[in-house]
Amino acid sequence: MKVENVMTKSVASLNPDDTIDKAAQVMMENNIGSLPVCQQGKIIGILTDRDISIRAMGNKASNSKTVRDIMSSNPVTASPDMDVKDVSRIMSERQIRRVPVVENNNVVGIVSLGDLAVNPKSNSQAGDALSSISQPDNSQF
Repeated sequence: MKVENVMTKSVASLNPDDTIDKAAQVMMENNIGSLPVCQQGKIIGILTDRDISIRAMGNKASNSKTVRDIMSSNPVTASPDMDVKDVSRIMSERQIRRVPVVENNNVVGIVSLGDLAVNPKSNSQAGDALSSISQPDNSQF
C-alpha cells in the first residue's frame, strides 16, 4: 500500500519567521502536534509541540524566538508513492511519529502513526513502529 492512500492530505504549515505563539495557536486550532515549516513552498523544517515546550518554553527569552529558532531542520520526508512499510520502518528507525509527504518540493500531506493505525491494511506496521519509537534511546546515558 502506498503512503498516498493513508496520509492526511490537508496540511497546515508555518513560515520560519512566524512566532512561536502563532505556531502553538495553529496546533491548537487544528488539534495537531506538528507542523511543516515551509519557505517559498519548500519544506525546510518541522516544528512539534515538544519543540515548543522544551526548546522555547524552557528558555527565558522564548517570547523573542521565531519558529526558525526552535524547529528541526532537514526533516525526514516521504513521497506519496512510497510503500507504507518503508515509511513505517523509517519512523521506527528515526523514532519519529509524523512524516511530511513531499512531491515536487511541495508538501502534499503528512503521514502519522495514527494514519497507519486506523487503516486495517497498515495497522500492524503502526504497531511495529510505535514499539520501536517508544523504546528509550540509551545512547545518551
